[in-house]
Amino acid sequence: MMDVAAYAAPAAAAPLEKTTVARRDVGEHDVLVEIEFAGICHSDIHTVRDEWGAQKYPLTPGHEIVGRVLEVGSGVSRHAKGDRVGVGCMVNSCQGCDACREGLEQYCLAGNTGTYGSVDRDGTITQGGYSTHVVVDERFVVRVPDGLDPAAATPLLCAGITLYSPLRHWGVGKDSKVAIIGMGGLGHVGVKIAVAMGADVTVLSHSDKKREDAARFGAQHYVNTTDAEQMKAVAGSFDLIINTVSVNLPMDDYLALLRYDGTIVELGAPSKPLEVAAFSLIVARKALAGSCIGGIAETQEMLDFCAEHGITAEIEMIEASQINEAYERVVDSDVRYRFVIDAKTF
Repeated sequence: MMDVAAYAAPAAAAPLEKTTVARRDVGEHDVLVEIEFAGICHSDIHTVRDEWGAQKYPLTPGHEIVGRVLEVGSGVSRHAKGDRVGVGCMVNSCQGCDACREGLEQYCLAGNTGTYGSVDRDGTITQGGYSTHVVVDERFVVRVPDGLDPAAATPLLCAGITLYSPLRHWGVGKDSKVAIIGMGGLGHVGVKIAVAMGADVTVLSHSDKKREDAARFGAQHYVNTTDAEQMKAVAGSFDLIINTVSVNLPMDDYLALLRYDGTIVELGAPSKPLEVAAFSLIVARKALAGSCIGGIAETQEMLDFCAEHGITAEIEMIEASQINEAYERVVDSDVRYRFVIDAKTF
């Protein structure tokens, strides 16, 4: 066991504070990663503030991790000392169920082991990437391609795969008409990926504040959703709409924007149930679906795709002492577009 510097929430309503967390000894199939960068995801905030269910404290969040391999177990074959690697939202799964065998560890029928706040294989609660080091099973460690800036690639371990997976699953390609609801930490990466896949991309946003950014990221169109005429003009237009926001939207209004056989994919997790009129789905065989990150092989595929197309997140680098301030800014939508923590400052 080794104690490493970290930042943790001591309780649901408390600010994160500097502490230490214990990391297990490196086992036969483990990789010890010296963390260089850790991203701040909005789900970190929801989790440590106990907005998504009972948590055990103290809790160190962080599931967007990039670093260098410091040590490997005797049975490790996928990674070597010195490799730059990433760790995302999962650190284990049963590996035996249908989902795991299909490379869909995120849908493990026994429940995957989250990078933080989950019961680990030794019975302890996993602690995440807001720290200097982490020990992870080699099967849940991915390679960060040399062509990616490591700091700006860090949010891809959650935001990138969360958008790449549904875009790929629903077959987005040349001339697909795709709309992204919300262009925040998730949405801006989704715009870049969808454009690189060849789609005709529209941003749906409740204001005009990010219109110029959307064009810079390659989106061909931008709709202010508070303007009824703009919404009417794109009715029946899209093959796929991806919703990245965690608020209760008028879903029937957005379903009206789909073509027949179109799908809205829900990524955001609002606190109240979604309300949908049956006829919004029935009359044109439309669908409302959900998606959650991606498997490990698909995460590697996403990183390689992003390296090929020069895609990274837009980031603001901070020191560990600024985490609590950054949390408030995320809640206030005051970041373009992702905070990344310099792990040297833990």
